[in-house]
Amino acid sequence: MVEEKMRYSDADLAEFKEIILQKIEKAKIDLELIKSAYMNDLNNGTDDTSPTFKAFEEGSETMSKEANSQLAIRQEKFIRDLKNALFRVENKTYGVCKVTGKLISKERLRVVPHATMSIEAKNLQR
Repeated sequence: MVEEKMRYSDADLAEFKEIILQKIEKAKIDLELIKSAYMNDLNNGTDDTSPTFKAFEEGSETMSKEANSQLAIRQEKFIRDLKNALFRVENKTYGVCKVTGKLISKERLRVVPHATMSIEAKNLQR
């Protein structure tokens, strides 16, 4: 007898798909905000012509751009992870821990929809 691999029902997968799609949309909006902040698209003022505290402002601005650049990279990775989760929903492997092969709890997946490991597996890594 062939044993069927444990997986979430199609109804559960549809719920998770909706959560993931919502997170992707929000993440894309957040990414655009971050990108516009570090590219200074929104600043057409005269701040950069003012001589007051120029060195400090330039250093601070550079640090801010670097921090925003790092945030953008993290956000892009988050979007990629969410899209990978969407792929797993489509092929019905979503929610199965890659270490234990057991189902990841629904509560965890609702909070971290791109999770690929159960809490049990995460704790084994420590």
